[in-house]
Amino acid sequence: MHILLIHGLARTSLSWMLLEHRLRQAGHHPEPFSYFAFAEDFDAIAQRLNHTLQALAHRGPYGVVGHSLGGVLTRAALGLGQVSAPPHQVVMLGTPNQPPRLAPLAWNLWPFRWFTGQCGHNLTCQQFYASLPMLQSPYTIVAGTSGPTGPLSPFGEEANDGVVALSETYMQPQDAVIQLPVWHTFMMNHPQVQRTILEAMAQ
Repeated sequence: MHILLIHGLARTSLSWMLLEHRLRQAGHHPEPFSYFAFAEDFDAIAQRLNHTLQALAHRGPYGVVGHSLGGVLTRAALGLGQVSAPPHQVVMLGTPNQPPRLAPLAWNLWPFRWFTGQCGHNLTCQQFYASLPMLQSPYTIVAGTSGPTGPLSPFGEEANDGVVALSETYMQPQDAVIQLPVWHTFMMNHPQVQRTILEAMAQ
Protein backbone atom coordinates (compact mmCIF):
# COMPACT_ATOMS: atom_id res chain seq x y z
CA MET A 1 0.00 0.00 0.00
CA HIS A 2 1.16 3.53 -0.72
CA ILE A 3 1.69 5.47 2.51
CA LEU A 4 2.13 9.23 2.49
CA LEU A 5 4.43 10.55 5.24
CA ILE A 6 3.93 14.17 6.33
CA HIS A 7 6.55 15.55 8.68
CA GLY A 8 6.08 18.00 11.52
CA LEU A 9 6.85 21.68 11.94
CA ALA A 10 10.59 22.49 11.76
CA ARG A 11 11.33 18.95 10.51
CA THR A 12 12.03 17.64 7.01
CA SER A 13 11.36 14.42 5.15
CA LEU A 14 14.69 13.13 6.42
CA SER A 15 12.94 12.50 9.74
CA TRP A 16 11.18 9.56 8.09
CA MET A 17 14.26 7.61 7.00
CA LEU A 18 14.02 4.82 9.58
CA LEU A 19 10.26 4.49 9.29
CA GLU A 20 10.48 4.41 5.49
CA HIS A 21 12.89 1.48 5.75
CA ARG A 22 10.56 -0.36 8.14
CA LEU A 23 7.55 0.23 5.88
CA ARG A 24 9.39 -1.04 2.81
CA GLN A 25 10.42 -4.16 4.68
CA ALA A 26 6.74 -4.77 5.39
CA GLY A 27 5.88 -4.44 1.69
CA HIS A 28 4.51 -0.89 1.70
CA HIS A 29 5.47 2.01 -0.56
CA PRO A 30 6.21 5.10 1.58
CA GLU A 31 6.21 8.51 -0.08
CA PRO A 32 7.28 11.65 1.83
CA PHE A 33 5.47 14.96 1.44
CA SER A 34 7.71 17.97 2.05
CA TYR A 35 6.96 21.57 2.98
CA PHE A 36 8.76 24.57 4.46
CA ALA A 37 6.64 26.61 6.86
CA PHE A 38 8.82 29.73 6.52
CA ALA A 39 8.35 29.71 2.74
CA GLU A 40 4.68 28.68 2.36
CA ASP A 41 1.46 29.62 4.11
CA PHE A 42 -0.48 26.84 5.82
CA ASP A 43 -3.32 27.22 3.31
CA ALA A 44 -0.97 26.79 0.34
CA ILE A 45 0.60 23.69 1.88
CA ALA A 46 -2.82 22.18 2.59
CA GLN A 47 -3.91 22.84 -1.01
CA ARG A 48 -0.76 21.21 -2.37
CA LEU A 49 -1.28 18.26 -0.03
CA ASN A 50 -4.86 17.96 -1.27
CA HIS A 51 -3.56 17.59 -4.84
CA THR A 52 -1.11 14.92 -3.69
CA LEU A 53 -3.92 13.02 -1.97
CA GLN A 54 -6.03 13.27 -5.11
CA ALA A 55 -3.24 11.66 -7.11
CA LEU A 56 -2.74 8.91 -4.53
CA ALA A 57 -6.45 8.12 -4.45
CA HIS A 58 -6.34 7.28 -8.17
CA ARG A 59 -3.56 4.75 -7.61
CA GLY A 60 -5.44 2.49 -5.21
CA PRO A 61 -5.65 2.08 -1.43
CA TYR A 62 -3.37 4.39 0.50
CA GLY A 63 -2.61 5.47 4.03
CA VAL A 64 -1.30 8.62 5.68
CA VAL A 65 1.08 9.08 8.60
CA GLY A 66 1.31 12.63 9.94
CA HIS A 67 3.73 13.71 12.63
CA SER A 68 2.65 16.69 14.75
CA LEU A 69 1.60 19.46 12.33
CA GLY A 70 1.51 16.82 9.60
CA GLY A 71 -1.67 15.45 11.15
CA VAL A 72 -3.24 18.91 11.27
CA LEU A 73 -2.35 19.46 7.62
CA THR A 74 -3.95 16.12 6.77
CA ARG A 75 -7.24 17.15 8.35
CA ALA A 76 -7.18 20.50 6.56
CA ALA A 77 -6.25 19.00 3.18
CA LEU A 78 -8.91 16.28 3.27
CA GLY A 79 -11.45 18.90 4.30
CA LEU A 80 -10.90 20.72 0.99
CA GLY A 81 -12.68 17.91 -0.82
CA GLN A 82 -12.00 16.66 -4.37
CA VAL A 83 -10.24 13.52 -3.07
CA SER A 84 -12.08 10.65 -4.78
CA ALA A 85 -11.29 8.08 -2.08
CA PRO A 86 -10.39 8.73 1.56
CA PRO A 87 -7.26 7.18 3.09
CA HIS A 88 -7.51 3.58 4.22
CA GLN A 89 -6.04 4.72 7.55
CA VAL A 90 -4.63 7.94 9.01
CA VAL A 91 -2.07 7.68 11.81
CA MET A 92 -1.35 10.85 13.76
CA LEU A 93 1.86 10.92 15.80
CA GLY A 94 1.90 13.57 18.52
CA THR A 95 -0.54 15.69 16.54
CA PRO A 96 -2.03 18.63 18.47
CA ASN A 97 -5.70 18.19 17.62
CA GLN A 98 -6.44 20.83 20.24
CA PRO A 99 -4.58 24.17 20.61
CA PRO A 100 -1.27 23.23 22.26
CA ARG A 101 -0.51 25.24 25.39
CA LEU A 102 3.13 25.76 24.38
CA ALA A 103 2.25 27.44 21.07
CA PRO A 104 1.41 30.91 22.47
CA LEU A 105 4.66 30.90 24.46
CA ALA A 106 6.65 30.01 21.36
CA TRP A 107 4.77 32.59 19.26
CA ASN A 108 6.11 35.34 21.53
CA LEU A 109 9.62 34.55 20.27
CA TRP A 110 10.41 36.24 16.96
CA PRO A 111 12.58 33.37 15.61
CA PHE A 112 9.58 31.04 15.97
CA ARG A 113 7.32 33.56 14.25
CA TRP A 114 9.73 33.98 11.35
CA PHE A 115 10.39 30.27 10.93
CA THR A 116 6.82 29.00 11.25
CA GLY A 117 4.70 31.79 9.75
CA GLN A 118 1.00 31.05 9.33
CA CYS A 119 1.56 27.43 10.38
CA GLY A 120 2.86 28.52 13.78
CA HIS A 121 0.16 31.14 14.23
CA ASN A 122 -2.61 28.65 13.49
CA LEU A 123 -1.45 26.52 16.40
CA THR A 124 -2.24 29.39 18.77
CA CYS A 125 -5.70 30.07 17.35
CA GLN A 126 -8.87 28.51 18.78
CA GLN A 127 -10.85 29.74 15.77
CA PHE A 128 -8.54 27.86 13.42
CA TYR A 129 -9.03 24.63 15.36
CA ALA A 130 -12.79 25.11 15.39
CA SER A 131 -12.70 25.26 11.58
CA LEU A 132 -10.76 21.99 11.16
CA PRO A 133 -12.92 19.13 9.87
CA MET A 134 -13.03 15.76 11.55
CA LEU A 135 -11.46 12.89 9.67
CA GLN A 136 -13.87 10.69 7.74
CA SER A 137 -11.32 7.88 7.49
CA PRO A 138 -10.42 5.40 10.22
CA TYR A 139 -7.65 6.95 12.27
CA THR A 140 -5.17 6.11 14.99
CA ILE A 141 -3.74 8.66 17.41
CA VAL A 142 -0.40 8.02 19.10
CA ALA A 143 0.60 10.20 22.06
CA GLY A 144 3.97 10.26 23.79
CA THR A 145 4.21 10.20 27.58
CA SER A 146 7.94 10.69 28.25
CA GLY A 147 7.80 14.46 28.74
CA PRO A 148 8.51 16.22 32.04
CA THR A 149 5.85 16.56 34.71
CA GLY A 150 5.77 18.22 38.10
CA PRO A 151 5.58 21.75 39.54
CA LEU A 152 8.20 23.13 37.11
CA SER A 153 6.64 21.59 34.03
CA PRO A 154 4.25 23.64 31.86
CA PHE A 155 2.16 20.47 31.70
CA GLY A 156 1.84 20.09 35.47
CA GLU A 157 1.12 16.44 36.24
CA GLU A 158 -0.42 15.70 32.83
CA ALA A 159 1.25 13.13 30.58
CA ASN A 160 2.98 14.72 27.61
CA ASP A 161 5.69 14.13 25.01
CA GLY A 162 7.67 17.26 25.84
CA VAL A 163 5.77 19.39 23.30
CA VAL A 164 2.15 18.21 23.21
CA ALA A 165 0.03 17.15 26.19
CA LEU A 166 -1.97 13.94 26.07
CA SER A 167 -5.28 15.83 26.24
CA GLU A 168 -4.22 17.95 23.24
CA THR A 169 -3.96 14.92 20.96
CA TYR A 170 -7.65 14.03 21.17
CA MET A 171 -9.72 14.92 18.13
CA GLN A 172 -12.93 13.70 19.80
CA PRO A 173 -13.59 12.87 23.47
CA GLN A 174 -14.23 9.21 22.64
CA ASP A 175 -10.88 8.69 20.89
CA ALA A 176 -8.89 5.69 22.08
CA VAL A 177 -5.48 7.36 22.06
CA ILE A 178 -2.52 4.97 22.13
CA GLN A 179 -0.04 6.14 24.78
CA LEU A 180 3.61 5.18 24.39
CA PRO A 181 6.73 6.18 26.39
CA VAL A 182 8.26 8.34 23.65
CA TRP A 183 9.33 11.94 23.08
CA HIS A 184 7.71 14.19 20.51
CA THR A 185 10.49 14.96 18.06
CA PHE A 186 11.76 11.47 17.30
CA MET A 187 8.76 9.30 18.12
CA MET A 188 8.53 7.97 14.55
CA ASN A 189 11.84 6.17 15.11
CA HIS A 190 10.69 4.20 18.15
CA PRO A 191 10.05 0.48 17.51
CA GLN A 192 6.73 0.54 19.40
CA VAL A 193 5.49 3.47 17.33
CA GLN A 194 6.55 1.79 14.09
CA ARG A 195 4.81 -1.43 15.15
CA THR A 196 1.65 0.56 15.92
CA ILE A 197 1.73 2.16 12.47
CA LEU A 198 2.08 -1.22 10.74
CA GLU A 199 -0.75 -2.68 12.79
CA ALA A 200 -3.00 0.29 11.99
CA MET A 201 -2.31 0.01 8.26
CA ALA A 202 -3.09 -3.71 8.37
CA GLN A 203 -6.58 -3.18 9.78
